[in-house]
Amino acid sequence: MDLNLLRVLDALLQESSVTAAAERLATSPPAVSRSLGRLRRITGDALLVRAGQGLVPTPRAVQIRDELSGLLRQADQILRPGEEFAPGELQQTFTVQAAELFLTALAVPLLQRLRREAPGVNIVFAPEARDDTGALRRGDIDLEIGSLDHLDPETRHTPVATLPMVGVAAADHPLFDGPILARTFAAYGHISVSRRGKLRGPIDEALARLGLRRRVPVVVPSHTSAMLLARSSDLIALTVAGSVDTAGLGIRTFDIPLELPAVTVGVAWHPRNDDDGAHKWLRGLIIESFRGLPA
Repeated sequence: MDLNLLRVLDALLQESSVTAAAERLATSPPAVSRSLGRLRRITGDALLVRAGQGLVPTPRAVQIRDELSGLLRQADQILRPGEEFAPGELQQTFTVQAAELFLTALAVPLLQRLRREAPGVNIVFAPEARDDTGALRRGDIDLEIGSLDHLDPETRHTPVATLPMVGVAAADHPLFDGPILARTFAAYGHISVSRRGKLRGPIDEALARLGLRRRVPVVVPSHTSAMLLARSSDLIALTVAGSVDTAGLGIRTFDIPLELPAVTVGVAWHPRNDDDGAHKWLRGLIIESFRGLPA
């Protein structure tokens, strides 16, 4: 098969438009349409069908999309034997979906490394998705950092840290006037952090085993807002150990007097990027930066 036909199909699947695919390939829309016709005859499948102003892939096209992108990258590598990857020459923007809890701590060392080693690289940090878990598969993001218990089966991932949960309260909170026992901990109102609005979690299960309950009068979507609210109230928030420097913030952390599971944090990527030199370099840099954070 003509390799150029596969490049046309890849462009069509990425752009969902004959005109946009033609612009991407520096050719004409009629030429792209003729190539699509050849591809349809070869595969016996429509591959892309009209939907409004654009095109949508058939199930067969969806099935081969990721494999096709990887195949073309491998072909490009074969056609460029001996080429070495040079971070300093890279001009590229990567999108990293990161748990807000780790964003500030991670961004500083990462950006320092990029400034020294790859000044042409830009990072777009995307917020965690509430429900959608297909961003890596679709290519909307390049890497995901956080608790990775929702990944698609084919997704590659590696753990970078296992961290305990700690409590957070205003620096002058009466909780700190004496020993912090489970009963004391449960006596104060709590702030739940949940993008899905959940009120209950492992804390409640651990308290229930001791015959205790807590009250959760408020749910917020981010740890930053939870800590700011805790600073200005008598409510207790939760965070992951080492994720925030409390100096000067008017808050203190404390060990939670319960047996709780630790939080495993990892970095995930789609297998289409396994052998991409730039992607491999960036994820190695992120993993190294993350593991260098204070525990």
